Amino acid sequence: MKSKTKKTVVISVCVAAAVVLVLFFAGKGGRQKEILYGTAVAGKGDVAIYVTATGTIEPVTEVEVGTQVSGIIDKLYADYNSIVKEGQLIAEMDKVTLESDLASAKATYEGSEAEYVYQKKNYERNVKLHGKGLVSDTDFELAEYNYRMAESAYNSSKAALDKAERNLGYATITSPIDGVVIDKAVEEGQTVAAGFETPTLFTIAADLTKMQVVADVDEADIGGVADGQRVTFTVDAFPDDIFEGRVEQIRLGSSGSSSTVTSSTNESVVTYEVVISADNPDLKLKPRLTANINIYTNERHGVLSVPSKALRFSPVGPLLEKGAVVNDCDSADKVWTRSGNVFTAHPVTVGLNDGINAEITGGIGEGTEVVVDARLSGDDSADGRKGASFMPGPPR
Repeated sequence: MKSKTKKTVVISVCVAAAVVLVLFFAGKGGRQKEILYGTAVAGKGDVAIYVTATGTIEPVTEVEVGTQVSGIIDKLYADYNSIVKEGQLIAEMDKVTLESDLASAKATYEGSEAEYVYQKKNYERNVKLHGKGLVSDTDFELAEYNYRMAESAYNSSKAALDKAERNLGYATITSPIDGVVIDKAVEEGQTVAAGFETPTLFTIAADLTKMQVVADVDEADIGGVADGQRVTFTVDAFPDDIFEGRVEQIRLGSSGSSSTVTSSTNESVVTYEVVISADNPDLKLKPRLTANINIYTNERHGVLSVPSKALRFSPVGPLLEKGAVVNDCDSADKVWTRSGNVFTAHPVTVGLNDGINAEITGGIGEGTEVVVDARLSGDDSADGRKGASFMPGPPR
């Protein structure tokens, strides 16, 4: 009997607990959350599709100044950021060895010249004597041989003298253009060796108020890029400034080119170089800065537009309050308006759509308020805003 009483008490407690839980969840579920609708007004704006890329800022004209002779740098007359003029002396090499080579070449030339003049006169005399039969064929042939050899030695020494004079001239290094020195690769007293490659002494940029950006554009995007398209870009040095430019050239080199690489293959991804001109009146853009670039391949300015997600909204399922009226249509492209609890679909003609805003060329007028999304009040979405939206955001 005692056991039966205990069993009855346990059952009673369990039933009471179940009732409490049912009442709790029933009360919680009974509080209906309000559906909030986001709207936007159709108005005039800009719609743009652009290609993103990264590139390097470079001077439009950049010349590497080197030397064609080996030797020691004796004097430097230019430094970083020096402004130079065409023909201005910027460096001199030690001339002692070059002047010695010139003197030696000149002495050899003078000796060869004297020998040549002598052998020439001797040969001309032998021509006359041989014609009269006064000189044997052997002597005549020997005179002709000596003359030809002297002539060859004379011409060789003349070329060597010209080369020595040019080498001495190369020891005086002048600027080939008007510009500013952006790089200096040597110091006074340094030895440079001119072998297969000409050693670079200075790099001179012609005009830093005119710059260009060489951007690497992916092969999937290059088809939409054309000369003259508008470009905006930023640099990390001035994150709040937006710079403007224009597409000047699309370089169409094949993958795997040699020193002048215009397209490259990296892990099966092909990119093409696009040259963008940009004004730099404030000299903010420095050579070799990295630029983050937007190339606008298609633009519409001042056109009627709505947010792109308005085209994706549809008042179905949980997006409707009890008793809502839906007036739908069969159009693939449509936007919805809401008046109280009545939703009406409007077929529209869509022009350019950049994923954020869509151009509307027909179907609604300016000032039409359209529904863009719906969410439950009190819920937090993933990005921290109040109200969990039932609609997806713009594509990223």
